[in-house]
Amino acid sequence: MSDPQSPREKESEPLASDEQLRQELMAELDELIARVKTLTPDYCPPPFSARRLLALVKRNLDQFSPELRLGMLQRLRATIGQDLSDLNAWRDIWHTLNYTVEHQADFLKRRLSGDYETDEWGLDWEFLETVLPFFEFLYKRYWRVETTGIENIPPEGRALLVGNHSGQLPWDGAMVTTAVYTEHPSQRLVRTLYSRWFPTLPFVSSTLMRLGHVLATVENGVRLLEQEELVSVYPEGHKGVGKLFKDRYRLVRFGRGGFIKMALDTQSPIIPVAVVGAEETYVSLAKSPMLAKLTGFPYFPITPTFPWLGLLGLTPLPTKWSIEFGEPIPMDEYGPEAANNLVLISQLTDQVRNVVQEMICTRLAQRRSVFFG
Repeated sequence: MSDPQSPREKESEPLASDEQLRQELMAELDELIARVKTLTPDYCPPPFSARRLLALVKRNLDQFSPELRLGMLQRLRATIGQDLSDLNAWRDIWHTLNYTVEHQADFLKRRLSGDYETDEWGLDWEFLETVLPFFEFLYKRYWRVETTGIENIPPEGRALLVGNHSGQLPWDGAMVTTAVYTEHPSQRLVRTLYSRWFPTLPFVSSTLMRLGHVLATVENGVRLLEQEELVSVYPEGHKGVGKLFKDRYRLVRFGRGGFIKMALDTQSPIIPVAVVGAEETYVSLAKSPMLAKLTGFPYFPITPTFPWLGLLGLTPLPTKWSIEFGEPIPMDEYGPEAANNLVLISQLTDQVRNVVQEMICTRLAQRRSVFFG
């Protein structure tokens, strides 16, 4: 392996010209086009016409977000102004849009017919890539998440993320997963262990499975770690998510130490995770035991907007988030029988909980505003 270049050597290298960069980009695009044609050799778009192009744009414009929609229209308008006489440019646009629409139709057809592949846990990579833009919008635009310590997550191999749980709905788990997938150089997928009551909700369990998450049991966690996966757990469980606003950022008991047993059994390092900002997405003033019993939920929050505004009341506030990944806590220094030592498990559980609580308190001390960080 060659040694990395020093900053001084890099500064002396001539910068690539715009024309060189353009040629490199065109070469990459040509390669991608060739690969697509190889995958779909029989694809043949309908003949080009200006009317068909405009009809296609109008028919499919609503499928995109307002931001993407505006960008597409602006690019199309610029193309009209510059290349109106270039018939080949219009044909290229026509073929590209047609292929995109055909691909979307094929995707939906395979979804409905069940003709798609998953791994042994139910992970559906195609579905994950489809919903990823929504989570990226929440991560980058809505909650403007600031992530630190991403370098503490190994580029490969097993590790157990242990974080605080909060916010009435498990948006924190989704944002931790998005942070690692989008910010980590290896784009690692976090396999979250979700609570046993989620399968009682319509569609939720199947959606979580397709996103790569797994029912929370010690056995499932051990199997995932033995497969060198990156696994996340939230030991506070629904008691953490359902905390009242007055109790925010005060960690409740970290379960019975099942996550410690997973880590000891597999010699997996524990990476503490602190999420700040999720506690204020919903202002939970009280909980209704009667409504919780009627709905089958472990808790039923009463907020200034929910249940009074119906589903609209479930819209979270656009608070400013921070996610910090702490330094790994090694587990390989303990012997093979450590997983059966209840005293050690209890001590390590408290240790991890204290580390996460300290990380939260440090971050809160640095925060100046709930909405601006």
